[in-house]
Amino acid sequence: MTPLAWLLGFVVVQRLAELALARRNTQRLLAEGAREVGAEHHKLFILLHGSWLLALVLLVPWSAEPRWELVVVFFVLQALRVWVVASLGRWWTTRIITMDGAPLVHRGPYRWLSHPNYWIVVGEIAVLPLAFGAWQVALVWSVLNALLLRHRIRIENVALSARAVHSPPAGPQKTTQVQKSSVKSSKRWTAPAGANSASPGPKA
Repeated sequence: MTPLAWLLGFVVVQRLAELALARRNTQRLLAEGAREVGAEHHKLFILLHGSWLLALVLLVPWSAEPRWELVVVFFVLQALRVWVVASLGRWWTTRIITMDGAPLVHRGPYRWLSHPNYWIVVGEIAVLPLAFGAWQVALVWSVLNALLLRHRIRIENVALSARAVHSPPAGPQKTTQVQKSSVKSSKRWTAPAGANSASPGPKA
C-alpha cells in the first residue's frame, strides 16, 4: 500500500468515526433540551471535506512519495484534534448545538482559543495536499474552507454569546475568608474554583 493510500484511508476512517460520535452526542444533547442553530450549512462542510478527499484521489499520483516532515505535522494536528475532542467530551459535535444557560468550556485548548478545532482543520486541509506537492488542492480548498468557517463562526458566536454571561472565568477563582482570633490578627485563605463542564457545542 502506498503512502497516499494509507493516509487517505486513515482520514476516511477518522472522519466516519467522528461523524458517528458527533451524531450520538447531538442526539443526546437535543434530548436533554439543547437546540441546533445554522443547520443549513452543515451539509456544505460534508461536501467540502468529501470533495477535498476526492481531489487528492484524482489529482495526486498513487505512487507519489510524500514529504515526510509534513506527514509528521499532519499527525501532530491529529493529536491536537484528539485533545480538542477529549476537552469537550460529551459536548463535542460537528454541528452548532447550544443549551441556554449552560456554561462554556474553559479547559484544554479552550483556555486560550475560542475555536481551536477550526484552526486544526485549516492546517489539515493545507498540509496533507502539500505533503504530496498538490499545492493547487491546498489553495483552492483552503479558500473554500475559510469562506465557510467565516460564516459558521459568525453564527456560532451569536449562539454562544448569551451563554458567556453564565460562564465563570477561565482561570482559578479565589475567595477570601477572615478568621478572627482573640490573640491574633485575621488570617486569609484561598480555595480554587471547580472546573467548568459545559461546552459551546461543535468545534468542527
